[in-house]
Amino acid sequence: MVQLRLFFIFILVIVSSVVSAQVSSVTLSGIIKNKTDKLAIQYVNVVVKSDKDGAFIAGTMTNDEGRFTISKIKPGNYQLNISFTGFEDKKQSLFVGSLSEFLDIPTIELEERSIALEGVTVTAQAGHVSNKLDKKIYSVADNISQTGGSVLQTMQNLPGITVQDGKVQLRGNDKVTVLIDGKQTALTGFGSQSGLDNLPSSAIDKIEIINNPSSKYDANGNAGIINIIMKKSNQNGFNGKVGFSSGLGSLWIRKENLPTIRPQYTLTPKINPSVSLNYRKDKVNIFIQADNLYTQTLNKNEFVTRKYEDGTMINSQLKRNRNTNFLTTKAGIDWHIDEQNNLTISGMYGSEKIIDRGDQPFFDADISTRLRLWQFLEDELKTTAMATTSYQHKFKDAGHLLNVGFNYTFHREDEKYFYDNYLPSSKGTDSFKLLSDEQVYDVNVDYIKPLKYGRIETGIKVRNRNIPTNMEFKPGANSVLDMNAGGWANYKELIPAVYGNYVFENEKWEAELGLRLEYVKIQYDVNPNHNTYKSDGYNYTQPFPNVRLAYKLNDNNKLSAFYNRRVDRPNEVDIRIFPKYDDAEIIKVGNPGLRPQFTNSVELGYKNIWSKGYFYVAMYHRFADGTITRISSTVPDSKLIYAVFQNAGKSFNTGIETILNQKVSSIYSFNINGNLYRNQINAFTVENLYPEPNTFSADRQTALSGNLKFNNMFRFARGWDGQITAIYLAPDIIPQGKIQSRFSIDTGLKKSVQKGKGELFFNATDLLNTMVIKRKIDGIGFNYTSHDYYETQVLRLGYNYKF
Repeated sequence: MVQLRLFFIFILVIVSSVVSAQVSSVTLSGIIKNKTDKLAIQYVNVVVKSDKDGAFIAGTMTNDEGRFTISKIKPGNYQLNISFTGFEDKKQSLFVGSLSEFLDIPTIELEERSIALEGVTVTAQAGHVSNKLDKKIYSVADNISQTGGSVLQTMQNLPGITVQDGKVQLRGNDKVTVLIDGKQTALTGFGSQSGLDNLPSSAIDKIEIINNPSSKYDANGNAGIINIIMKKSNQNGFNGKVGFSSGLGSLWIRKENLPTIRPQYTLTPKINPSVSLNYRKDKVNIFIQADNLYTQTLNKNEFVTRKYEDGTMINSQLKRNRNTNFLTTKAGIDWHIDEQNNLTISGMYGSEKIIDRGDQPFFDADISTRLRLWQFLEDELKTTAMATTSYQHKFKDAGHLLNVGFNYTFHREDEKYFYDNYLPSSKGTDSFKLLSDEQVYDVNVDYIKPLKYGRIETGIKVRNRNIPTNMEFKPGANSVLDMNAGGWANYKELIPAVYGNYVFENEKWEAELGLRLEYVKIQYDVNPNHNTYKSDGYNYTQPFPNVRLAYKLNDNNKLSAFYNRRVDRPNEVDIRIFPKYDDAEIIKVGNPGLRPQFTNSVELGYKNIWSKGYFYVAMYHRFADGTITRISSTVPDSKLIYAVFQNAGKSFNTGIETILNQKVSSIYSFNINGNLYRNQINAFTVENLYPEPNTFSADRQTALSGNLKFNNMFRFARGWDGQITAIYLAPDIIPQGKIQSRFSIDTGLKKSVQKGKGELFFNATDLLNTMVIKRKIDGIGFNYTSHDYYETQVLRLGYNYKF
């Protein structure tokens, strides 16, 4: 309680914060008064002219309160000219920078005699991609080679992102927070990432990559934030877009099955219809969007060879044929109550149905004798419902805002597993059911005030999250399931937070200073009959500062330095007490004793922009304490391997990232993204408690790794566009081992038809079918190698029409 009291006292004294979003234009506002009596002057002429040649840019008159607003001013240097009958004309210099979308010009006073005036500096934001160096924005429509697939597939072609084990990584780190429209949702995970491979890209407008988030964002995600922006229109009248795509994957068998199991999926279909509708009239805007992605996929096809110190060798194959249907719908209404007040009410519904049919045979060293066959059927339904209400009050000066929001999320995970376990002398049939209901309440208040040289932003956010989970085992004859590891568990999370940020800019310097203070209380209650784990929890009050300092060498060159402190809290599935049997002999288990991983990061960046391209380079270093990772170990008299989440100690990630973007001609442009980094995990010792206590120790592990992406874009005659993307991922370290290099080529074509209203596209992912995941894991008393020939090659054909 003392910590909580201190936290709320701190709320009363902490000040302001900012998030700088990239914009292409700026809105200026101010008030004009009579210097003698300080009264506002109506109908004053306010004109913005070019500082270079005096050309007229924009103009307006003050209203009955003496206020003026001028929008759509691009970054640059200008003259602000003010004139009114009976008063002396006034001119002052006007600098529009690159950090604030709204600029508040200090009160301008007019008098009847001439006055020497000093210049006024105003800030703004440039519309170039990632001019701030910590934020990159990519349009999904531009990624032709991945159109019609999932969001995860779309992301793997973007600069700075790699995909491994169904998770996205930024600069070789998978501790990434994924947002939808700036909010955490159960669709993509709270503080983690999930469901990205089933969320259709047809629902997405843009993807933002934020390597150095400001304090407005939640503090989790030390690698950064990926913000998925869904499609939404606000054009007048009735308008919309419809689309349909289909595809085929697993065009041929890359590696034959081991004997005696069911065939692996080939020629797997993909179907994705989508519709987006919008109607706007007067003060009301109504929108609805629906996307359905149905796929059959060879989700996993992993061949594993395990070797033990007693000479035993076991060969196995884990093959998973998956059917998935993912439906997402979003609808809402924007009500522009008046010029100063707006209200938006929206809802989102997602339904993800997964059917997995799996086979896992185990053979001896020369694959002459089958030791075991594990066959399973997984029937899983994930349901998500979200309701959001947001209110915005605009003060009289442009950009001066108060935002209030409430977000409720319900997520149900309903899994049923059915197993057949064939041994040489017996057969067993088991099943279990897992039911998890997640409820999340988020309330936030944000205040934004433009200033003469930047802006301030401050706010409060409170999250309450509750996840009751129940695992019910139903054993059959000769059961191999751990019957005492089931039962109920309840995860409870309370996180109030306050943030403040200040941004400053003049013609040469930019500075951003922020602080977020979070109080976190986690309680994980476990049924008292569990054979290993007991109830556990933790709480802390921690500050998370962010600092950015930039120096503009000139209009086209900028240097920046960043510092950030962030945290990765264990997600509920990381501490979940139930063993996961989707692999019969490498069993994954959570750990209620897991604690947060805190990370500090520093970065130096440089960007050079020219008329047809830009060059970007960043050097970064992250150092983490309490590194969260899975540790694999065995217990005496057993060949089973248990992979349990643990805090491994200190780790480091140091690297350099570059992006070169160039438009060569009206036909061809390209971008090259390279990332070279060094990962290090210090020596550590941990104790795995499940299924019985055993100690694991590892020496320091280091690796030099990286990735390279080469995107080629073509714009041909008669509305044809093309793309070819090559991706190379170098070998890297993973917990207790290494992952080998990977390579793929993606390509796509699209053609504009029907006078630009329609679009046809065709693409092929992993055109050469070269993407294979190869790993080597070293444990105490064992090691194993694995090669996963899962489905990566997919051909798609589609059509979109907008009206």
